[in-house]
Amino acid sequence: MRLFGHRVPLTALIGLVIIAVNLITAIGAPWIAPFDQANVVGDAWGDPTSQNLLGLDNLGRDLLSRLIYGARMSIGLAFVITCLSFALGIVTGFAAAVLRGWVDTLLSRIVDLLLSMPTLIFAFIVLSVLGTDLPVLILTIAILDSTKVFRLSRALAMNLAALEYVEVAQVRGEGLWWVIRKEILPNAAAPLIAEFGLRFSFAFLFIAALSFLGLGVQPPNADWGSMVRDYRDMINLDAMAPLYPAGAIAILTIGVNFVVDWMLSIHSHAHGDGA
Repeated sequence: MRLFGHRVPLTALIGLVIIAVNLITAIGAPWIAPFDQANVVGDAWGDPTSQNLLGLDNLGRDLLSRLIYGARMSIGLAFVITCLSFALGIVTGFAAAVLRGWVDTLLSRIVDLLLSMPTLIFAFIVLSVLGTDLPVLILTIAILDSTKVFRLSRALAMNLAALEYVEVAQVRGEGLWWVIRKEILPNAAAPLIAEFGLRFSFAFLFIAALSFLGLGVQPPNADWGSMVRDYRDMINLDAMAPLYPAGAIAILTIGVNFVVDWMLSIHSHAHGDGA
């Protein structure tokens, strides 16, 4: 099978299928889920039935419905955070590489300061002080994640800014945003797209970790990390309950990494051919 002119290996095909299934589930959650995520439909830890295929949770809510709505919340949050972190990281990284001087020094020192602190502990402190509302959660993780995007963007742009066609555009009087949009971004797109997949996985797992610690998505909203936390103490009553969200986290992460590995291999082959 070929996609965009490139042969798709089996692992990448599996990854694409996994991602597609999760996206369809997340987007169609209100229509796919048999019940609302917060509805109590029976007794706690009810056994699986024809209406409750995976059984009921510790409050009597349908496990399958919460798993489906959890996909919507976990994937949606990770996607929004990754898009925001890339917007921040790419703009600041490219600006630092093109403008250089004090702009580069200032932005690089701010990023170094943020990177010097353990990410989970820093997020833990911020969320403990400012609260766990979704906007706070999104901004906190996006800012922390943008530091990695900044370093990659700056390194890519530094190499590209030294090329003749970029210098010609600057000499000709083109503005910063024109140079970034027309000259640098198109040539840095391939590694940045691959990095987007890696950053998405990081954000996805980071949200799950914070939710497991009680600082992520709050009840009654379902997400996979908080579901693992809620069900871990009930494993003696229903051994499968915590495995459903944990398995969903693992499968989606593996699927995204399969696709990212394929994209990185395409970029490396293209770079090697170009060399």
